[in-house]
Amino acid sequence: MRKLFIKSLLLFLSVSALGQSKTKSFDFKKGEVLDVLLISTFPNVGTLFEKYKKTAFPVAFKYTYQPQPGFAIKKLVLGNHLPVSLVIGKWKSKKKREGFLDNIVSEVPDFHEQRKALFSYFELTYYEMPKDISFSVNSDRYNVASALWGKDKTSLTKFYNQWENKIKKHGGKLIIKLTNGKSPMGYYYNADVFCIIEWNSKEAFDVFIKKHPLSSYKALKNVHQFVIK
Repeated sequence: MRKLFIKSLLLFLSVSALGQSKTKSFDFKKGEVLDVLLISTFPNVGTLFEKYKKTAFPVAFKYTYQPQPGFAIKKLVLGNHLPVSLVIGKWKSKKKREGFLDNIVSEVPDFHEQRKALFSYFELTYYEMPKDISFSVNSDRYNVASALWGKDKTSLTKFYNQWENKIKKHGGKLIIKLTNGKSPMGYYYNADVFCIIEWNSKEAFDVFIKKHPLSSYKALKNVHQFVIK
């Protein structure tokens, strides 16, 4: 029953075509905002979600929120928490995105209480696009999302460039790299780098991480890595 509810939730938060195509595609214009939202829900919250849909979402849509394809999270590779879903969102501008954050409580006074009762895990980072960007995620491949926190900017930049080169040499493909994000108070999840890497297979990824485990790099302060589908 809970799995069915999670699927329904993800369908509502994402576009209605979710699950109908093996390839999920995204297009963002310069200045638009991309949300990365990691969520898990409490059991038996169907009634709460109905209220959330009727109160919070009309306000989000007023501030230009556009649902995008979402993903189930299948496996934790590194980190301490395995969320159920990765949701991508779109807003017309940073002003609109932050306008929602600034005004939602005045329009829905119990917004944060609703969210805390509905979601057992809810972390958000949003990114203003510095240029037009398009990317696609093919569910037939093995896709790994990585959130990376560095000890300092210089060592992180050096590490990341070397790491990305190693990924390419082992057949991996960078799908999207996001930096300079922001997280609202109470929902902090602001990695220095968030990226999605595509591998031809689980076996190819396993070979790579055995040779180049992220836990061995001194430039990293924290890592949250998981497989999406």
